[in-house]
Amino acid sequence: MSMFLRKAEPQTLELSRAAEVFHTTFQVLRSRVRRRYKRDVTEADLLLWDDVELMSVLSQCPCAPSTAMCQDERHRKYRSINGLCNNRQNPLWGAANTALVRWLPAEYEDGEREPKGWNSARLHNGFQLPSVWDVSKQILQSSSKPTDDTYSQLLVEWGQYIDHDITFTPQTTSMTCLNTCDNVHPCFPVKTSDGCMPFHRSSPACSTDPDLKQTLQRQQMNSITSFIDASVVYGHTDDLQASLRGLDGKLSVHDKFSDPRGRPFLPPVSPLPSGCLQDTRQAGEPRVECFNAGDSRANEGLPLTALHTVWLREHNRIAQELRALNAHWSSDTVYQETRKIIGAMHQIITLRDYVPKIVGPQSFENHIGPYGGYDPAVNPSASNVFATAAFRFGHATISPILRRLNESFQEHELFPHLRLHQTFFSPWRIVKEGGIEPILRGLTGTAAPAIHIDMLLTEELTERLVVLNIPRQMDLAALNLQRGRDHAVPGYNKWRSFCGLEPIKTVEDLSEVMGDKTVAQKILSLYKDPDNIDVWLGGLIEKLLPGSRTGPLFSCLIAKQMKVLRDGDRFWWEAAGQFTRHQKAELVKTSMSRLVCDNSDITEVLPDSFRLGTFPSDYVPCDQIPSMNLVIWQEKAQF
Repeated sequence: MSMFLRKAEPQTLELSRAAEVFHTTFQVLRSRVRRRYKRDVTEADLLLWDDVELMSVLSQCPCAPSTAMCQDERHRKYRSINGLCNNRQNPLWGAANTALVRWLPAEYEDGEREPKGWNSARLHNGFQLPSVWDVSKQILQSSSKPTDDTYSQLLVEWGQYIDHDITFTPQTTSMTCLNTCDNVHPCFPVKTSDGCMPFHRSSPACSTDPDLKQTLQRQQMNSITSFIDASVVYGHTDDLQASLRGLDGKLSVHDKFSDPRGRPFLPPVSPLPSGCLQDTRQAGEPRVECFNAGDSRANEGLPLTALHTVWLREHNRIAQELRALNAHWSSDTVYQETRKIIGAMHQIITLRDYVPKIVGPQSFENHIGPYGGYDPAVNPSASNVFATAAFRFGHATISPILRRLNESFQEHELFPHLRLHQTFFSPWRIVKEGGIEPILRGLTGTAAPAIHIDMLLTEELTERLVVLNIPRQMDLAALNLQRGRDHAVPGYNKWRSFCGLEPIKTVEDLSEVMGDKTVAQKILSLYKDPDNIDVWLGGLIEKLLPGSRTGPLFSCLIAKQMKVLRDGDRFWWEAAGQFTRHQKAELVKTSMSRLVCDNSDITEVLPDSFRLGTFPSDYVPCDQIPSMNLVIWQEKAQF
């Protein structure tokens, strides 16, 4: 669901424009040489590295930062807001506004920038690629979702929330893409039964790769930091961070609305009015604008907004306590120390409580294993296949219904359940319909939908997807498949080989991997050759590993990404010098359940909020949930 209202920061838009100028310049040069010499030319024939550097400068792509700037004292104690200098030898690793890394080479139709399927007559392994619309309608769409009695809906929502901390691929903003059915850069529309669905290609990144071929090939940008660093709370640029900060080391809160107990809501965005939907039942009521948070997608759905609200309150709760314990600290020290704790909490909940449930215990042990300390040789950048395919497994676990529950964990008498499309861009529902509590109870008290081979994506996502500024309803499955082709991500079999799995050669192989011969035959009748199967579809249909929510391929790719995010992060919470032994002992008491207790009216929770339980027998009072003792952060004043 992460493709609505993709509002990138001004700095990101500038860099995207610079990268577009760079790539367009190269295309113009190449076509002129072709016309003159009547033949194809390679990069090496056409340009020297000095030429590329000059093109880069003239396009206004920034130069790579020097390693010397990373020795600065400010990069020693706290992580930078944009991720720069986390790795002192490779300052751009994991930083915002850099290219997603490729674990396997891109497969553009022209080798440089044309997506798979750009030229409809082109054959792939002897066949045309099926339209992503046909794949969505024939394989992926379903009218209902089976549920899983192991996990709660919160597991699904945490996946989306933490994805927004790791990746954000901005798209080109050309308005022409709303009115064309032709593949004309930057538009790559999805052909449908009655015309086409608009599709904007992902923005390119300015590349600093010393490999000439890589630099001249289109790479997609990750506009936020790859690190699990709570950038989803604090932002990834100095300007965004400044707009979110309040007084005394706290984050700013809404000045007009708060919940009945006076607990704060997220502040409104500026400028106003915003694009968020309004309550149409009562004319003359004050507008509830989109909320402002560290990530521009915070208003996409009510569960996401509720999680953002919890973390805002948690920051301010901790900041207030640290200020009381250390009256001599400056506001900035209070803010940075709180941010450091909040970042550690995000890492612990993700790696300890979330990832093992997603990839399964065996995969966790094989691909991640115990922590061995910071490794500066590990590149922690988000990979293209993770952002574009593997971590989008969660789209098949989205429920068509958002349940809102009362204090007895029954359907709320005032605020009934909502269809998914009624939850998009509607922060007014949190302000006017009971705050975050009915939503949080619904997340922990409802079974998570399971991935099931013949029920993959709910029609709420394939038929009724709301995208602000686009005048028709969209299809998330088709958009995901088209995004993979836009990024020239290799096919399913290449990734199976990458993970040490046997490639699929026959319909029997596919039936074995999926556990369903009918669907396997349907897929191969569409794709004709197993090597043509899109990786997102292939990974989604595999039988789940024991104790996991993913099949072998996505389990491998997600685990590999999580391992590099941990091992390549100099500020990882367990890394030497980040926290004292006593502070670490307090940090491990972190849990989603404690967060809910401390920042809402909910007084009874499950010991592990990601696991489904029965109310009231499995629920415990909040005073039985371990709590961090912040006194360990008290420091004597230095005079």
